[in-house]
Amino acid sequence: MSNPERSVQTAPDLAHSAATIDRRKERLLLMVLAAIQFTNILDFVIIMPLGPQFMRVFGVGSQEFGLIVSSYTFSSGLFGLIGAFFIDRFDRRTSLLFLYTGFAIGTGMCAVAPNYILLIGARVLAGVFGGVLASVILSIVGDVIPYERRGAAMGVIMSSFSLATVIGVPIGLYIATKFGWHWTFTTLAGTSALILFVASRVIPSIHGHLAHTTVRNPLETLKVMLQNKNYLRVYAFMVMLMLAGFTVFPFISPYLVYNVGLQEGELTYVYALGGFCTFFSSRFIGRVADRYGKQRVFVFLAYFSTVPIFLMTILPPLPLAVVLLFSAVFFVLASGRGVPAFAMITASVEPKNRGSFMSFNTSVQHWSAGLGSFLAGLVIVSGSDRALNNFGFVGAFAVAATIACVVLSKRLVKVDEGH
Repeated sequence: MSNPERSVQTAPDLAHSAATIDRRKERLLLMVLAAIQFTNILDFVIIMPLGPQFMRVFGVGSQEFGLIVSSYTFSSGLFGLIGAFFIDRFDRRTSLLFLYTGFAIGTGMCAVAPNYILLIGARVLAGVFGGVLASVILSIVGDVIPYERRGAAMGVIMSSFSLATVIGVPIGLYIATKFGWHWTFTTLAGTSALILFVASRVIPSIHGHLAHTTVRNPLETLKVMLQNKNYLRVYAFMVMLMLAGFTVFPFISPYLVYNVGLQEGELTYVYALGGFCTFFSSRFIGRVADRYGKQRVFVFLAYFSTVPIFLMTILPPLPLAVVLLFSAVFFVLASGRGVPAFAMITASVEPKNRGSFMSFNTSVQHWSAGLGSFLAGLVIVSGSDRALNNFGFVGAFAVAATIACVVLSKRLVKVDEGH
């Protein structure tokens, strides 16, 4: 990697139960984790292409829709912070299954929400479990997968975003169009219950970190999370990474419908093609990052992602084929930079603190994402024809935040080589 890095040798026993997991079981574990992350991500991203339908059905504007998005992220952020105080005290398997059960229940509550207010409440409940769930998944990857293969492993986990867009979003949109948005969440909750059953049979006990975890009270944990300068750099990096994405992501669908002229049904093609491309690109990017350096690959992707990010916020009315080309490049580069980014983040913390750190960092991640969508909702103004105005200003801000990410990425210090 091109940035200065300081490597600290980890003790052999920190390899914990991962030492007993062979490569075949490792692949199976990653598949199950990716499936869990698939439903977790789909629960969040499905809100965005459903934006035009929510705005129409509930009679709300961009600010109210932004609240639907940010309610989940702010909830995830709060409970991610709370989870940081306790998560390293438990077996990773126990934490994962408990949180995924709560997530499935929260998603089910979205399915039966009868109005806008109760939908907001259900999104808050889903966020209670969803944010911490993501941190446990990343902690397991960091615990089990050696650093030299962690980029590829993150590629597998991040490809769940691709599957969510290429499979989940089109199916979800089809169900919403034919039967109503409630049935989209009903299907998702049922799928989550099925995956939960499989996970309970497949996920092994991962508890070696417990031997080196010091039981602290919440104030001591908070002190550890806030006094480590490298952790603070990661938090700043995460804030900018989320602002670079979630000021733009939630409003892409309404913008394409109300400004560019796509039909709601054509959003299916946008997400399907974008997801198809990123399914392959995420894995490829992970392997390239392992070979040439996570930070170097991140910088390359970050700089190149600024072009499609800005263009997607100023597109005029265009034919569907042209929009598909722009959006596919946007999905590949904007999501691809997350693969090396999260690999770097998992290596910026010692294994004994990884669960608490990832939960705390997930809290920062979701608060930042919620803040991004909320602030963008304040800047964007819906016209009388529901067209979104001022989106270009939001795109310019996202570009600036991306450049800030590049600067911050060069200051992250690797302290865990894995095993």
